[in-house]
Formats: sequence, structure tokens, C-alpha cells
Amino acid sequence: MPPLLPLLTPQDTDAFDDALDDAELAAARTALAQGRWQAVRSLLLHTGDDWDRRGHRVTVLAREPHAAPWVHGWLRAEPASADAATLLALALVQRALRGDEAPDRAREACRAAAALTPADPTPWLGLLRLERTMGPHRQVLRAFAEVRGRHPEHHHAHHLLTARLAERRQDQPRGAHGARGAHEVYDFAERCAAEAPADSPLAVLPAVALAERYRVLAAAGLAPADPATWGHWYRARARRVLEAAFDWWLEWEHDDHPRRHVDLNHLAFAMSCAGRPAEAAALFRRIGRHATPAPWSYPHRDPREAFGRARAHALAF
Repeated sequence: MPPLLPLLTPQDTDAFDDALDDAELAAARTALAQGRWQAVRSLLLHTGDDWDRRGHRVTVLAREPHAAPWVHGWLRAEPASADAATLLALALVQRALRGDEAPDRAREACRAAAALTPADPTPWLGLLRLERTMGPHRQVLRAFAEVRGRHPEHHHAHHLLTARLAERRQDQPRGAHGARGAHEVYDFAERCAAEAPADSPLAVLPAVALAERYRVLAAAGLAPADPATWGHWYRARARRVLEAAFDWWLEWEHDDHPRRHVDLNHLAFAMSCAGRPAEAAALFRRIGRHATPAPWSYPHRDPREAFGRARAHALAF
């Protein structure tokens, strides 16, 4: 294992950077903000077909406010560039999600990019991000299937579908004693974890499902505003899920996965809420400076305050 990263200090609480620990990505994003798209071109060229890393990098670059106009310049210089077309598509998705772009134009751009690079799941990831918020369920599932058909363990895509499924009404039939079955998001996440290879980060997906379902219930007033007082964390299924996810992390942690800090934050959140400070402390030490807004913001909390309080509590033990 690499040396532990330094913990956030009070002065670092604005360090919620979606580039996480990818220094090359952060440098390319800075260059793109200045109109120097050549650095992005080089970054994506060297990323190759590491699909999780490519999806992470393109998604983060696309969030740069002026990404779209700068990428238009890139396309004028290299009209056949699949990398430029993919980044433009995801930048238009980001604009559509902000209400600054027509969703249909973003959809068309994603499909055009996909035609230029048929093996790449990233244009479909962009479409999945759009449909997860704006599209009907059938379109969400279609986009997810396109991503998964190209990369079955796509980390970001599984998180997006988990969040969308968590928002669906629970309409399973009641059992003999009037109790509803488990919500579909739990079954989906556990099935994905079970079907993935032993070293796959999708082992943490069931813990993500717990956090996403809590978000939905709390927003609807059906779960307490303080996640630590939600009794679901202590039920048998949740205990089993958290133990399995933590055990996976101890044995298989991928310290080179581009989105591993997303998993670490979800797992630390769940362990904190479940009253397991020793496990949470180990995770906070591994997170170091790389806190993520979700799930600490659930349901409507200040993520910096929530993260800092949970971390201080865990590290006091």
C-alpha cells in the first residue's frame, strides 16, 4: 500500500475536487480553461482504452465551464478526432444538465461521437448521465446497456444506474405478512457485485445503494435528516453488505483505480452512520484530502461540515 495521504485540515475543506488524485487530469483541465486543448489531446491519447480512467477524465474535463467552445477549436484543427468529438459531447451533456443546452443536441453529439469510436463506452456514458436526470427509464436502461456492452464493469455507469434505480417507487408485491420485499436497487447492486470478478470495485456497489436509497427516502421525509439515526444501517442486510464491502477493500483495494475515492467516501459514510468508528477511521485515513461531496451532502447537508464531523468522530476512537 502507498503511504497514507495527509488528512484535510480546516483550510483544505474547499478541496472537493472531482479530479480526485489525478494530477495529470488537473493539469490538463487547467490548460483547457486557458484554451490550450493540446494538453487534453495528449492526455486522452495516452489514456488509451482504460475505459474507467477515460470516462473519469472526459467527464471531469467536460465540467470545465468553457470546455465546449475550446473543443470546437480542437475540432476545427482535427475534424476527425474521436477524442475531441467525445469531449464535446460530454461538455454539451454538462451544459444540458445546467439548462444551458438543448438536451436533444447533447444526445445527437453523444451518438455522433459513438459512431466515430464504436468500442468506446464514454459517449454512451455521457448519454447515460443525461438520461439519468432527464430521460425515461427505458432510455436510461438502453444507455447503460450500451456502456456495459463495451465495458461490463464500468464503475461510473453502475453508480449512475444505482442512483436512478434508488429513485424508483417500490412496487413489489407484499409478502404473506404484509411486508414489502427489498427495493430493486439493493438487488441490482448485490447482483452486480456477485457477478463481477473478485477484484472488481463493484464489490462496494451495495454500500452505494444503501446511501442512494437513504438520499431518496430522506428527501421525501421518509427517513431522518440525520443519516446516522436511520435504523436501516443496523438491519441484517445492511450489516452483511457493509462487512463484505469493507473486507473487499482490505484484501483488494485498487490504489490505482481513478474513482476509488468515490467508493472510499461512500464506505466511510456508511460505516460512520452504522456506528463503526474503527472501520470508518481506517477509511478516512485512506481518503486523506480526497473527500467527495456525495454522499456527505445527503440529503441536503453541507458536505464539508458533515465530512469533517464524521471524520473527527471516527479518528477520536
